[in-house]
Amino acid sequence: MRIQKFMAQCGVASRRKSEELIQQGLVQVNGKVIKEPGFPVDPEQDEIIVKGNKLTVASKIYVMVNKPKGVLSTSEDTHGRQRVLDLVPIKERLYTVGRLDMDTEGLLLLTNDGDLTFYLTHPKHEFAKTYVGLVRGCPQKTRLAEFRQGMDIEDYHTAPASIKILKQNKDTTLLEMKIHEGKKRQIRKMCAAMGHPIIDLKRVAMGKITLGDLKPGDWRFLKKDEITYLKGDIKI
Repeated sequence: MRIQKFMAQCGVASRRKSEELIQQGLVQVNGKVIKEPGFPVDPEQDEIIVKGNKLTVASKIYVMVNKPKGVLSTSEDTHGRQRVLDLVPIKERLYTVGRLDMDTEGLLLLTNDGDLTFYLTHPKHEFAKTYVGLVRGCPQKTRLAEFRQGMDIEDYHTAPASIKILKQNKDTTLLEMKIHEGKKRQIRKMCAAMGHPIIDLKRVAMGKITLGDLKPGDWRFLKKDEITYLKGDIKI
């Protein structure tokens, strides 16, 4: 087994983050520092140590949180601000599957399953994320078409997405938007590029996993069928 895959299974981090730890010289196998991602290990025979801690396979935990506005998605914060991890009183180390910016509310998954995190956050798997956003003004059909076809934002062109009007008022519009990418503040930037900046934004679903009636700040364990759905045909 490749060492970064074993690290992900142990809940250290995603495979990509595990590769970074390896390259930084923070991983030892049988007393020797390993800097080669892909180094083969036998978890039953080899002693693997990461940052001084011996690895053992952890029980997998899968949690859904309704992140409130003003709460950080990052694992660490040097300014003492509240993190989404602070909302879930579980002793095991958990990691967020992707992120939501501080001003966005909604569905966020937490897990110690690094393989699943890698799978769900990799763009090639096209895992849809659904948002409901209130924007200023009333987008015209041409603007909505641009959103659907892909837009130039800063230094990249967005992938095709979906958007539909849920409700329209005199000065604002409520939109449902689905994207498969996860670039920083992407929905906000896309709406701004349309000429209709976000007033309020909430993520309501990841694939078929929906937030439901979970209130801001509340959390729950994922159900067995939800976990099975998220894993799909991934080889865990």
